Amino acid sequence: MSSAISLRLPAELAEVLEALAKSMDRPKAYLIRKAIETYLAEYADYQLAIDRLHNKDDAILSPAELRKRLGL
Repeated sequence: MSSAISLRLPAELAEVLEALAKSMDRPKAYLIRKAIETYLAEYADYQLAIDRLHNKDDAILSPAELRKRLGL
């Protein structure tokens, strides 16, 4: 199921989006959807990193230990 969302963009951003959509031969909605998907995935990774940083029980590895564990 999908849902419609309406938003206002500054004119400059709308122009860039329009140009990119034309150059890729894709609808603007496709590019907006992909941008949101990418942002949400990146934000989830960021939040995980922040949570691990604040977890006092999570071990901090030195660069040497990390290389050793990765077999490098």
